[in-house]
Amino acid sequence: MPVQSTIDTELRLVIGRAWGCVTFDDIAAHQEKLLDDPNFNPNFNQFMDASGMTDWQVSIDEAETVARRKLFSTLSKRAFVKPHPTSLAARVFEGYFGLTKQASKIEVFPDAPSALNWLGVEHPA
Repeated sequence: MPVQSTIDTELRLVIGRAWGCVTFDDIAAHQEKLLDDPNFNPNFNQFMDASGMTDWQVSIDEAETVARRKLFSTLSKRAFVKPHPTSLAARVFEGYFGLTKQASKIEVFPDAPSALNWLGVEHPA
């Protein structure tokens, strides 16, 4: 599956990575896996590095479905590193996160150091 996360309970951080072609089924399965993880806490912050993502095969309706699913608390900070700026995935990715910003502290960054700095994390495990 081209979307994976680990949970660092000490940092209170969900650390994820997405690569290659990402589909709705990949995202939905990833969400389920997080919810099933006994270490998952919706109050943790999230760092997701999607810089290796090359394609985003998610329809507008599917993106809305994923965006509306509330995994994290409104108190959580969520930092996403976007795909390469010239890829179609980058434009769709930014549009998707425009849908999710209503109640969460979500920011999209061009690189991992900027995202980690915003989260107040020097270097995740």
